[in-house]
Amino acid sequence: MSVSPESIDLSTQRALSEWLPARLAEEQPSILVIGDVMLDGWWSGSIERLCREAPAPVVDIQSRESVPGGAANTAMNLAALGAKVSVAGIIGTDDAGEDLRRQLSAAGIDVRHLQTHPDMVTTTKIRISSGGQVMLRLDDSARTVPADALAALAASVGAAVEPQDAVLVCDYGTGVVDGPVRAALAGVLAGAPGGGERPLVVVDAHDPRPWAALQPDLVTPNAQETARLLDRKLPEGQERVEAVGAESEAVLQGTGARAVVVTLDRDGTVLLTPDGVRHRTWARPAAEKQASGAGDTFVAALTLARSAGLPLTASLDLAQAAADVVVHQPGTSVCSTAQLSRYLKAFADTALGGDELQHQVELHRAQGQRIVLTNGCFDVLHSGHTRYLNQAKQLGDILVVALNSDDSVRRLKGAGRPINNMADRAAVVAALSCVDYVTVFDTPTATPLIQRLQPEVYAKGGDYTPEMLAETAAVEEYGGRVAILDYVAERSTTAVVKRIRDGEGAASPVN
Repeated sequence: MSVSPESIDLSTQRALSEWLPARLAEEQPSILVIGDVMLDGWWSGSIERLCREAPAPVVDIQSRESVPGGAANTAMNLAALGAKVSVAGIIGTDDAGEDLRRQLSAAGIDVRHLQTHPDMVTTTKIRISSGGQVMLRLDDSARTVPADALAALAASVGAAVEPQDAVLVCDYGTGVVDGPVRAALAGVLAGAPGGGERPLVVVDAHDPRPWAALQPDLVTPNAQETARLLDRKLPEGQERVEAVGAESEAVLQGTGARAVVVTLDRDGTVLLTPDGVRHRTWARPAAEKQASGAGDTFVAALTLARSAGLPLTASLDLAQAAADVVVHQPGTSVCSTAQLSRYLKAFADTALGGDELQHQVELHRAQGQRIVLTNGCFDVLHSGHTRYLNQAKQLGDILVVALNSDDSVRRLKGAGRPINNMADRAAVVAALSCVDYVTVFDTPTATPLIQRLQPEVYAKGGDYTPEMLAETAAVEEYGGRVAILDYVAERSTTAVVKRIRDGEGAASPVN
């Protein structure tokens, strides 16, 4: 399944516009989530005394909430984003199992392949909090999964997979998808179910190595899981990103995947592919809250976008935006199509004026952060732009993108340009997770803005040299550095515009 050619053209130009989540939801891709379904409990109350038996606080419970967790939370996120979702797993006949099945069904999720067994304990995670702080978590799960329950789930895999556009494995290590289930899934995916094409296969597992035989399209380990896979400790911050990138071949071989997205919590994500293509996303974290399940939201949005045909890098940025939505919400939360659209719409008026931008830059610099500035038209956004902006971000801490005004673009590019007006261009660029601030300038060069902001690094694409840039003298005058980044010649805006106007398709596959 893929979005229509017209929508693909538009998504190339305006990858993260507010209409995109609704357009993806219209595709209604069929997605199977198979793995460890759980029930999350959120109990909150007040603490006014210690118990008599021990120096432990007494929480007087005032509210109780139960919501699907684990693979079930991933399924809920997919349903909220518009997918047709089926879930496969094993639950007990206990109250938690009945509650979980009821909530999934109420969300429109197909639970025919959710196996129930009387000797199974439905996995529950109850968080007890007071005053917005989680004090304790109680986990309850089966020590062993009944063999006949595993056999029943394995027997249902063929029927569960056959009608799907994507299969998403959520393996939290409880044993539900071990042994016969994994073997059955590998067997079904080895041949195209029903004579059709193989579905998209995404693996989100605590240990992705046992799933390498599936040759998944995407694997999404976090930093700890990646460290275990590599059998080494990873550093923190930017050094961690660089360490993961340096080990891309080992990560890809260990997972058997076509592409790996390593999630790094507050540091966003990094994409690893066999051809060396890397893409970064940067998280916009909220203050610490009772939030859980952002990783489930991320992999759900990523799977939805890819199964609907969105390019991989755009899918990553969309998934990061969805994760940013839920970290601002308490409890185990989901991101809906409407919420994601509102979040992206918020970037529509984000171009800052000179005074406000200078104020923000001064605040960041006072915190010891390095400012990177780049500028350009960014009229029809393409992969060359996003790769370039990701590289620019990695030169410092805060990336400011200065856009040529509409009049300036016309002076530079001629009649008929820009294709997208200033507000649209600003909204799209601001929505990229690597971009911190967007501003607009109308002067012949960016020199006046550089003199005002004095960024530590001024970055430009590799079709220039420092000597060619009118801005170099201004940067060097205050001791800044000019950085020339990679230039991707085949990713020309002019070439993209020509293909659109000539009614041509893509020149080559886009990752």
